[in-house]
Formats: sequence, structure tokens, C-alpha cells
Amino acid sequence: MITLKKYLKEKIYQQLKDYYPVDYSLLEMNYTPDLKMGDLALTFPFHLAKELKKKPREIAQEIAPRLSNIQGVDRAEVAGPGYINLFLNKSQFLNSRLDSLENTSLSCEEDKIIVEHTNINPNKAAHIGHLRNAVLGDTLARCLKSKGEKVEIQNYIDDTGVQVVDVIFGFMEIEKKNLSDIKKITEKFDYYCWDLYSSVSSYLKEHLESTQRKAEILKKVEKGESPEADIAHYISRNILRAHLKTMERIDVTYDVLPCESTIIKLKFWEKAFELLKKKNAVVYITDGINKGCWVMKLEDAPEKEKIIVRSDGTVTYVGKDIAYQLWKFGLLKKDFYYEPFTQTNGKTIWITTETPKNNAPHFGNGSLVYNVIDTRQSYLQNIVVQGLKSLKYDAQAEKSIHFSYEMVALSLKSLKELKIQISDEDKGKNFLEVSGRKGLGIKADDLLDRLEEKAFTEVKKRNPELTKDQKIDIAHKIACGALRYFILKFTRNSLIIFDFEEALSFEGETGPYLQYTLVRIQSIFRKLKEKKISFDISPNEISFEDLSKSELNDFWEIIFYASQFEEEVLHSIRSLEFSNLAKFTFILCQKFNAYYHKYSILSENNKNLKNIRIFTIHYIQEILKRALFLMGIPQPERM
Repeated sequence: MITLKKYLKEKIYQQLKDYYPVDYSLLEMNYTPDLKMGDLALTFPFHLAKELKKKPREIAQEIAPRLSNIQGVDRAEVAGPGYINLFLNKSQFLNSRLDSLENTSLSCEEDKIIVEHTNINPNKAAHIGHLRNAVLGDTLARCLKSKGEKVEIQNYIDDTGVQVVDVIFGFMEIEKKNLSDIKKITEKFDYYCWDLYSSVSSYLKEHLESTQRKAEILKKVEKGESPEADIAHYISRNILRAHLKTMERIDVTYDVLPCESTIIKLKFWEKAFELLKKKNAVVYITDGINKGCWVMKLEDAPEKEKIIVRSDGTVTYVGKDIAYQLWKFGLLKKDFYYEPFTQTNGKTIWITTETPKNNAPHFGNGSLVYNVIDTRQSYLQNIVVQGLKSLKYDAQAEKSIHFSYEMVALSLKSLKELKIQISDEDKGKNFLEVSGRKGLGIKADDLLDRLEEKAFTEVKKRNPELTKDQKIDIAHKIACGALRYFILKFTRNSLIIFDFEEALSFEGETGPYLQYTLVRIQSIFRKLKEKKISFDISPNEISFEDLSKSELNDFWEIIFYASQFEEEVLHSIRSLEFSNLAKFTFILCQKFNAYYHKYSILSENNKNLKNIRIFTIHYIQEILKRALFLMGIPQPERM
């Protein structure tokens, strides 16, 4: 549709430029509220009215005949006070839509786009809230790639932060374990640390004097001193591997894993600090509550200044994040070294290191950066942008995008499903928010396991003849699709309350419903192949004369709607609302199922009618497959 609109705009301009003072930029086309009124509506007669001193409708009546002879347009009609509605040639449109499946009409706009997402603290197992981050970031990256952009996916690893320090404290001070003891743990390590992290939070509340020891551990980790730094490395790398395996289950992967420890060791912060001081972006405070600190003066914020370096010399989170953001844009004039960390489906995921390596790629140096992080971090993200502005990097500040989203809560029914105990006080609530410190939340792997178990039961009931491995594979795809669609169908600023039954339903606005629709289409083509029925003719050879008026309208409605797919992708990218793409795909499936319910294909004897219907569902199948891929929803052969 994007290509067609561009073509029509050019043709209309060429037809009118010698007769009317038309502005090319105003020749935009909108969709009519009802296809009976036309397919595309032009509004430019309203803009010409003042200059020509005529009523818009008079201008539209003069111009409409000139547009009816444009190839691809059947006729142009005047509507209302001055609209010109175009009715497209249906045969040519179908033919061009099928041809468009071979090429995308979207184009690259940036040199390189960096999407940073997931960013789980490597101190415990991933939970459902982390899945929302990963699904949103991954869907954004897929959509950007689909329009031809060069995309680099980063997953920042805060391997020296206070959350990791909490776990180190738990091992060393509560459990009295050294690195050798920790390595002997045979339980699922990220689950073990989940429980330990929660117990540390309770312990520190009762032993306030221990906060000094925790501060000592943090300093030693940042300075790379043993044994604390060695324990931090072991914990973070093992949990990171667990996180990557979890994300692999929902088909999420990355290009590079930048680590905070490497930022420190390669002195990225020192370089950034020099820049900040040189350009007076930070100032040293000599008195008052922030005495001895380096702070950034803030504009339009409740706080007048934000501490970047504490009085004890340690750098705050936002300080390191400013350094990291500078590197992403290639402004720091420094780079990491890289080494392979793991392989996912044959793809190497690289991790930063302070040691030079041969034959390692280079990362960073983006022209546009998306930081996918929840809405609670909006304030800090704004400070990062202000840091760029303070350094006079205004262009980069404009292209530093915070892709924010709301949190994920747990329905009491979901907690019961996973046999998670809650307090009497919480039983009176409608839902509970995730809290890692309280140990409250659905671990991502537990959630996926339960989804797969429930999907397996349904697949087994529907397809008893399949082997166990086939059932497991289908159940995994259904579970992944259910989760990803459930996350995407909500607007990003909506609080999600996860519910198993709603997510896994084969009916309604769910991932399995979309998957089942595609399976249904694929089964039609499988049966056509078995009957040796082909459709190797051109759509131009098809006649619409055999179609009833009702079927012609239904055919046109579904084809015309599906053709808007690329526009929906662009709209989703620009608004960062992938609920738009989810809703579009759901409605497309609804339209297909209504169409297929009314019009038989396999039993239709009229060859021309059969071919029209085959072409129609072939186009729908291809659009649906692309939409599901962009949302990361697997496409099973059977369900």
C-alpha cells in the first residue's frame, strides 16, 4: 500500500500541476470510513479553495474526471463538501499485491540502530516482568530489520551493581561460602540465587550494621579485588547463561553483551568524566548536603541537581549510564574488546572484555539508540539525555529514545496455578506486582514450563496420533506464541495482569488463535496439493464477473485490509505501540475466518471462483506469516 500511495501521489501531481497550484506534500491519501464510499480519499481541494476562491466541492468536481484515467484507478467520485474518493481497479490491485510479496516497500533511514533491551541484573532468575522487556525489544528489532535497517541488539549486564553485591554478601556473610563452595552448588543456580537474594533483603533489615560490609564488597568488586570480584564474575556469568537460555525459549537473542565491569576496567567512565568536567556539565559541590560530590544541574525537574559521583568517589548508576550512552553513539572515542560468549542457533553472542582479541567484530557507533526499560526509570533516562545535551550533543540527545513500558502484575489465579504462597494481607488484592527483593514473582522458566504443560495437554487431546516429540514441539510453539501475543496486545503503558487461561485460549484475542488461523490456511493448501490443484495462472487472467456482489465486497474488504500491513509496521515503530500490530493481525485473522466460513474453496466447482479464493487466502497467508514473525510468534504446522 505504501508503494501504491506513492505511485498515485506522483501520477496525480503530474496530472494536475500544469492546471492547478497543487502542493505535492498535500496530496496525501486517507482511508474512507466505509469501502462503499471508495478506497482512498483525497482532501487537497480544501487546501486549494482559498487560493482559487472557489468552494472545495466545485474544485473537486473539476478535478475528479482527470484522475479516473490513472492506471490502477477505476473511477474518482466527489463526496461531501469536497473530498475526492478513488475506487481502485481490483484485478490490478490483487496482482500488484501478490507481486509486492517479493519485495518490501519500506526503506532504511538510519546508518545503524542500536536496540538495548532485557538488561536483567545477573543476580537471580529472570521473572515475567523481564519477559515483557525482552518481547518488546525483540519485536522492535524485528520490525526495524524488516524495513531494511541495520540493527544491533545489546543486552547490558550490570555485573558489578548492588544487586550482585547482595548475592555476594549472602554467600560470604550469611552462608559463609567461598568461591570453591559456591562452585559446588548443584541446584539450578539462578533459582538458588533468587532465594538467597530475597533472604539477604530480610537479613539487612534486621542487621543494619551489615550495610558497611556490603559497601566494602561493592568497592572491592568495582576495583577488581579478590575474592569478591572473582565471586562476582562467577555469579554473573553463570546467571547470565541461565538468562540467555530462558530468552532462547521465546526466540530472543542478542548481538553483544556490554558489561559494566568492562566499562570500569577500560576506564570508560574516566573518559566520560573528563568530557563532563571539560564542558562544565558537572560541578563539584563544596558545601551543603551534597558536599564533596560531583553533580549535574537539572532543568525542569523536582531535584535541582543529580549526584553523578558520590563524596566517597564511587560513581552512581546514571553516571555509568551516561558513559555507556556516549559509547553507543561513538562519542567516547574508545571501544571495548570482545570475545565469543555463547552460540544460539548457530549465531555467536559476543561479550565485552578488557583483553584485546584477534578477529573480533566492533559494535556501537549507532545513529539512533532505543533503550528499552520500564517506566520507573524514566527520570534516570531523562538525566542521561540531559547529559548528552550538557555536552552539546543535541542531535544524539534527540535520537536517544526511552522505550518505556509498565510493569507486569500477577493475578491471584496465576499465583495459585503455580502454587505460590501469598500472605493473608495480599489475598484481598486483585493482583500483586513482581518484587525480586521479596521473592514474589513468577520465574520466567516456571511460567514457560507451566504454559508448555497446559499446551501439551491440549495438543494431546486434539492430536492423539502424534508422537510425543511432535506434541512437545507444538506445545512449545503454542506456549511461546501465547506468551508473546499476551504481552504485545496490551499498550505499553498498561499494567499487565497475567492470566494462563486467557493467554492459552484458542479463541479470542490470543496467540494460539492467530497460530490456529495460519494452521487452518496451511491445511487448505496441503489439501489442494494432495488433490493436485494448482493456481499457476496470473491474477490478470481472473475475471470477477462470477463473483456475487456480496462476495466481491468480502473479497475486497479482506485484501484491502491485509494490504495495509506495512503501514501498520511503520505506525507501530513510530509510536512504539506494538499493540497496533497485534490488533491488526488479530482482526486480519477474524476477517479470514469469516471469509472462509462463507466461501468454500476445496468443494467449489467453478474454476474461476476457486482461483479467486485461492489467490485471496494465499495473500492472507503470506501477510499473516510475516506479521507472526515480526511478533516472534512461532508458526506450527499443526495444532
